[in-house]
Amino acid sequence: MPPIKTHRTSTKKEVIIGKAAKLFTEKSFVGTSMRDLAEAVGVEAASLYNHIQSKAEILQILCFRVANILMDHLEKIEVNKQSSVEKIKSIIRFHIWHMINNYNEVQVADREWRHLSEPYLSNYKVQRKNYRQRLAALIESGIRKKEIKSIDAPTAVLIMLHAISGIESWHRSEQKISSEQLEKNMIIILVEGLEI
Repeated sequence: MPPIKTHRTSTKKEVIIGKAAKLFTEKSFVGTSMRDLAEAVGVEAASLYNHIQSKAEILQILCFRVANILMDHLEKIEVNKQSSVEKIKSIIRFHIWHMINNYNEVQVADREWRHLSEPYLSNYKVQRKNYRQRLAALIESGIRKKEIKSIDAPTAVLIMLHAISGIESWHRSEQKISSEQLEKNMIIILVEGLEI
């Protein structure tokens, strides 16, 4: 078999991770074998182990990469001087952008994280909970400042994140609107309805 083809900006490991994300999205983590991955990459299955330890390692990388990107952005937004509504819009816009532009990785992190092994599973659950709590805290701050309607912030966060997760159906739609229109509509529906 030929060697793994890379682009100038990617390593062989990154090529493998990218192909795995696509397969995990299409076939699920459990439904994807190392043989499937080797075939997608274009090498013998044994050659994969020169670059990765296991399927589980790939899942860990994908889940924590997505979680860290989202958390890093949230932390930057938390400290800026915008109103609570503008902060939430910025976080939701970034989440939407990330879902659209890194669809497979985000889908895997959102749908397949339950297959993480310990201690990664517990760590990931803590990170997910922390992200949701901090987003809810921004909403609660907006409520106290009379910028946002009096609502249950954790429920609002769940609705927002589940709506963003639903972009999966937009990806599969044959008559989809542009990503710009999608983002604009979601901000109107998910955030502007919070404003007083």
